[in-house]
Amino acid sequence: MDILAKLRTLHPNRLPTRRTRLIRRWLAAGLLVLGGLSLVHPGSARGAPTVLAAHDLPPGATLRAADVRLADLPDEARPTGVLSTLDAVDGHLLASAVRAGEPLTDVRLATVPDRVDPGTATVPVRLADVAVAELLRPGQRVDVVAAPDPAAPATVLAGGATVVTIGHREPSAPKGPLVLLRLPEAAATTVAAISLERPVTVTLR
Repeated sequence: MDILAKLRTLHPNRLPTRRTRLIRRWLAAGLLVLGGLSLVHPGSARGAPTVLAAHDLPPGATLRAADVRLADLPDEARPTGVLSTLDAVDGHLLASAVRAGEPLTDVRLATVPDRVDPGTATVPVRLADVAVAELLRPGQRVDVVAAPDPAAPATVLAGGATVVTIGHREPSAPKGPLVLLRLPEAAATTVAAISLERPVTVTLR
């Protein structure tokens, strides 16, 4: 009796069958193919380019090269609408605050009208009345009003402001969502300063 026959007699279930050998060969071939694909397409293994905030950014900030960076993230870590090139964010306004390392998506960017009048500026304002903010739409014209306080009556701070965009309401914010308004530069400065001291709302035109 030869050695192979003897082994079959002693351990009939431990010798590889022809089918087992074929399965092993197919698995080995599959692993080689996958390894080759990883070498040919290394980007798919490490992820896709994703724009991240380089540091904490406030709402209404104009994005510049120093504010963002590129990183490769796997698909499962990239949110819907994420931006993948620095050119896609350069010069755009933020509609809401962003934390350092957070991926930037399209909804984080304010939609500024194509035609911007010279001598105007965009100012972020958090409205005191949430219900009013929900009525606003980009391109709408409004008047900005400061609520009365013990030292001053209700005051119209600026007329004919253009709504640029309405941000998402943050659960931790005591007031309504942030609204970006485009105003003449002098009026924008006044609105920005007073909105830090008194509640601000808008009236619809």
